[in-house]
Amino acid sequence: MIHFDELFSSFTHIKVGVVGDVMLDTYWWGHVERISPEAPVPVVSVSHKEKRIGGAGNVALNLSALKAVVHTISVLGNDDEANELTSLLQQHHINTDYIIRSEKRITTNKIRIISRNQHMMRLDAEMTRDINADEEERLIASFLNYAATEKPHIIILEDYNKGVLTEKVIDRIIAISKASGILVAVDPKRKNFFCYKEVDIFKPNLKEAKEALNIISEGVSAELLNEIHQALHQQLHHHASFITLSEKGVYYQTENAHSWIPTHVRTIADVSGAGDTVIAVASLAYAATRDLKIMAEMANIAGGLVCEEVGTVAINKEKLLEECKRLM
Repeated sequence: MIHFDELFSSFTHIKVGVVGDVMLDTYWWGHVERISPEAPVPVVSVSHKEKRIGGAGNVALNLSALKAVVHTISVLGNDDEANELTSLLQQHHINTDYIIRSEKRITTNKIRIISRNQHMMRLDAEMTRDINADEEERLIASFLNYAATEKPHIIILEDYNKGVLTEKVIDRIIAISKASGILVAVDPKRKNFFCYKEVDIFKPNLKEAKEALNIISEGVSAELLNEIHQALHQQLHHHASFITLSEKGVYYQTENAHSWIPTHVRTIADVSGAGDTVIAVASLAYAATRDLKIMAEMANIAGGLVCEEVGTVAINKEKLLEECKRLM
C-alpha cells in the first residue's frame, strides 16, 4: 500500500540539481492582416509577448511545481537574456547560485511568432558549440561546490545538445556524484549518448535508443526492449534503463527486474515538454522511494497529464496526486 499523501509531502525535503542546457523561450503573439509590400511574407502585428523557462530549465520547473528543493547548474551568456532567464527561475523558486556566466557565449533564446494559434516562424539565437576548456573547469568547480554545500539527493543531467554537457563535464560530474553518494539520472541526446557511464537512471526515448544502437526494426516488443537494455548496459554499466515509448507507455529494466507499463487513455493536446516532466517526476520519485516500479508508474501518469495541456506546462502537483491515488 502506497501512502501517496506522505510520499508527496516528502518531496519538499528532496534536493535535486539539474545540470544542462537551460534556455529562454520567447513567444510573440499577434495577427496577420496583410502581406508585406517589401517581400511576399505576412506582416504579423504583435499584440503580446511572453518569456518562459525552456530546455533543462523546464525540468527544474517541473521539480519546483512538485515542491522539491531545486538548483540549476549551467553556463549562460553574460547578456540580457541570461538576466531574464535567471529572474524567471528565481520567481519559480529555483536556485541559480551555481549558474556561471561566460563572455564567450550567448544565452539560448528561441523566439516563436504565433498568429491564430499557428506558428509563423521560429528564430533561434543560440551557440551550440561545446563550452571551452575554461568554461568546463568553471562549471565543474561550481558543481563540486554545489555537491559539497547543498548535499543533493539526486542530480539530473539534461542534455539538449547545446554544448554545456561535454564529455569531460559528464565524466567529472558523475565521478563527483558517485564519490558523494548522489544518485544520477540522465535524459540523453545522441551526441554524448554513450558518455553517461555507471549512472543510476538512463532515460532515452525509444527513437533515441534505436538510433544510438543502430536498430532498424519497426514497432516495439518486449523482446526488442530487453535487447535495447542489454545493449545499453553492455556499454554504460548503468543501474536501470527507463525507456519512454510515446503512446505505448514506459519500460524499465535492471539486472533483476523489468516491466512495461502501458499509457493511460487520455485526450492528447500537445506532447511538447512531456519528456521533461517524465524525467523530473521519475527522478524525484526514485530519490524518495528507491522503487523503480513506483518511479515508472508515477512518471508515466505525469507524462500523460501534461500532454492534455496545450504548450509546454509544468505538472500540477494536486492533479498528479489525485491521478496516482486513482490509477496506482
